Amino acid sequence: MTDERTPGTARVAAGRARELIRRNPRVNRVYRTGVGVVGAGTVALGVVMIPLPGPGALVAVGGLALLGTEFEPARKASTKANAVAKKAYAKAKEVRADRRARKTDRTP
Repeated sequence: MTDERTPGTARVAAGRARELIRRNPRVNRVYRTGVGVVGAGTVALGVVMIPLPGPGALVAVGGLALLGTEFEPARKASTKANAVAKKAYAKAKEVRADRRARKTDRTP
């Protein structure tokens, strides 16, 4: 198991690949455009899926995280969305625990 402070082989390889991409302005522009298109498409798909049963909001947050790898405003929005999601998860967990406790109290 790797230490959290030392990046794994895949992370090091990805970092080197990104360095190479950033050195060439044309390749960098194409890469960032590709990330933007795929990320925006994922966010749009997630937003469309929100009213449907399933993980629409998670797909949208995932697309935002993907956009955040290249664009600072998206990174900030992703950080806020993750904080809201964690807060909602904690609240839902608390509500479930309260329901279980009330249900146990009623059972003779």
